[in-house]
Amino acid sequence: MKTLTRKEEIIEVASQLFKEKGYNAVSMRDIALAMGIKAASLYNHISGKQELLSTLILRVAREFTLGMNSVMQSSESPLKKIERIIELHIDITVNYSEGLAALNNDWMHLENEDLESFVRMREDYEENFRQIIKQGIELGEIKSYHPEVILFSILSTLRTLYLWYQKRGKLDVNLLKREMVAVLIQGII
Repeated sequence: MKTLTRKEEIIEVASQLFKEKGYNAVSMRDIALAMGIKAASLYNHISGKQELLSTLILRVAREFTLGMNSVMQSSESPLKKIERIIELHIDITVNYSEGLAALNNDWMHLENEDLESFVRMREDYEENFRQIIKQGIELGEIKSYHPEVILFSILSTLRTLYLWYQKRGKLDVNLLKREMVAVLIQGII
């Protein structure tokens, strides 16, 4: 198992606190207390709470962006691409649940270029997903429901998966992928 740097430890503890309490309710003192150190010591490793939030959210947003870029570059059918996107969300949920909580709940607290970068990545991701859905409708692979309804239905389920996944006890990831893909896809073909 990889040994975490002090900065990575701080990010990990902050991510757990942000998930439990929300970004605004967590202070640097809270983070230091959870780590058993003085708040001033945190500043030897990070510039502040905003850096922690940005690191968490942009790390997850980049994972989504890389995954979507891979899907978009493939020559697979639109239906297969949607399956891969659902699997991508499941992988990110399993591997980055605290960061995903920050992305979903606290992204609006990002500042300046970090906020702009995140919003651009999210908009690009959604537009790519929308185009895949439209292509699937045009090819007759997907029922001709309104693309925005399909996009909203799938993304709203996937964006809250991290909440459900932890409450239900950790299911086998392969089972979750297989069955969630089946449930979400069967409603649109």
